[in-house]
Amino acid sequence: MKPRTEKSMELYQLLIQKGYPEAFAEQITLNLNTDFTAQRMIGYILHYEHLPMEEVVDEMLAILTDRNRIMQKKETENANAAYNAYLNRRR
Repeated sequence: MKPRTEKSMELYQLLIQKGYPEAFAEQITLNLNTDFTAQRMIGYILHYEHLPMEEVVDEMLAILTDRNRIMQKKETENANAAYNAYLNRRR
């Protein structure tokens, strides 16, 4: 995994402040190690007073699923653009 970003470290501190165990905060931030994913989780956590750990994990999985969907969409768009360029050169 890549190193944690500043936002990911901010998320870690927020989780600790909210009373979650250090090992739990560590695992969450290892998975949400980009500014985009960490910021989404920060927004989610700040919206509630306190969440069960299961709900935090569920949101983490939802964020990762969304990120993967966005990445797949971009890959598909790039492949489609390359194919269209190929078709245009054949004409």
